[in-house]
Amino acid sequence: MYKKILLENIDKIHTTEMGIVRIQKNLQIKDDPVDYCILKLKDKNSIVRKKGKNYYIDVDGSIITINSSSFTIITAHKK
Repeated sequence: MYKKILLENIDKIHTTEMGIVRIQKNLQIKDDPVDYCILKLKDKNSIVRKKGKNYYIDVDGSIITINSSSFTIITAHKK
């Protein structure tokens, strides 16, 4: 259900300048973090939960946190 909501609003998913740096550092990636997180969201094995005001995407040993009202990727980190 929550995954469907995120996929329906995929064009709204974004992050801040600080978010870009934080996500790249935490996940040790050089890729664009928004594209990377969207790709992970679309993964058939991703599990999306909602707790409070945030969605949490659990996939490939990582957790991606997205604000549920603004669709801002707040952070991402390895488990």
